[in-house]
Amino acid sequence: GPASIGLLSPGILEYLLQSLNFQSHPTVMLFALIALEKFAQTSENKMTVSDSCISDQLILLEKWTDNPDYLKRQVGFCAQWSLDNLFLKEGRQFTYEKVDLTNIRAMLNSNDVSEYLKISPHGLEARCDASSFESVRCTFCVDSGVWYYEVTVITSGVMQIGWATKDSKFLNHEGYGIGDDEYSCAYDGCRQLIWYNARSKPHSHPCWKEGDTIGFLLDLQEKQMIFYLNGNQLPAEKQVFSSAVSGFFAAASFMSYQQCEFNFGAKPFKYPPSMKFSTFNDYAFLRAEEKIILPRHRRLALLKQVSIRDNCCTLCCDEVADTELRPCGHSDLCMECALQLETCPLCRQEIQTRVRHISHIS
Repeated sequence: GPASIGLLSPGILEYLLQSLNFQSHPTVMLFALIALEKFAQTSENKMTVSDSCISDQLILLEKWTDNPDYLKRQVGFCAQWSLDNLFLKEGRQFTYEKVDLTNIRAMLNSNDVSEYLKISPHGLEARCDASSFESVRCTFCVDSGVWYYEVTVITSGVMQIGWATKDSKFLNHEGYGIGDDEYSCAYDGCRQLIWYNARSKPHSHPCWKEGDTIGFLLDLQEKQMIFYLNGNQLPAEKQVFSSAVSGFFAAASFMSYQQCEFNFGAKPFKYPPSMKFSTFNDYAFLRAEEKIILPRHRRLALLKQVSIRDNCCTLCCDEVADTELRPCGHSDLCMECALQLETCPLCRQEIQTRVRHISHIS
């Protein structure tokens, strides 16, 4: 807000920009870049930072996106994200326009993600720099069989990674993520916990660290989930199957400054299980346009071009608003969205019943 404009004095801006040079420690570079991102949330600051020619330095830093040093890799990720979303460089091609997605058939779903999570242009790496608990699901859903995917830990902090159905809710500002409802189960390698239905229990693996590989096996025949750390497996988890037996997605939630990379089978696994399994990449399919993860300003431009009917649902903007919530009486939702809510989004009153107005049904 206005306070951040006053905070970004010429001296602070100069200090943050100088912290991006290669003489600085990568940790200093990373948090200087994140600070500049935060300042750029106001249009005046964004213009001030952009006018400083920051993009020239970011172009050098984005070469670190695949650096084997995981701290430098974080700097590279944030530099590339900033170039694509905030500090645009005239003549620079957006990363999504040049990334090769030919062999990627399953990825993180940029349309099924909480608002502040950053997803890489190839759709396989995610990072959170917000103060909320950000979540995302994969594009591919499984109903039967045995499935496996892996995650490379880029940062060793709090993340909850595992499996979730479409009924699992993302309440990022309230701290609810994967493993915090009855429709999901998650592995937490930082706190050494397994999460289900917002309750945790300790596991026997050591704390994860940068570069570790976490394996996630879902066996819908035996109704069990098995978690692995660098090939070492834990006992099977089965509690989620009392509430859900199909419709599972790979999913993850991230606390502040956390990042990891997903492998859904587009490249060989580091620690494949001994049992026979399938991979998302072998069975999923995405059209070319479905693989594109647009920068935020381009997504917003497309949204502004979309015309919305006067009588559409205020949540999904697709269906007709034909449902009244009682007892509050608000009626700007469709029945499908209303069934997913426990309180009215306008007045926060508890919903006791939902009534569809027949006259609105075509």
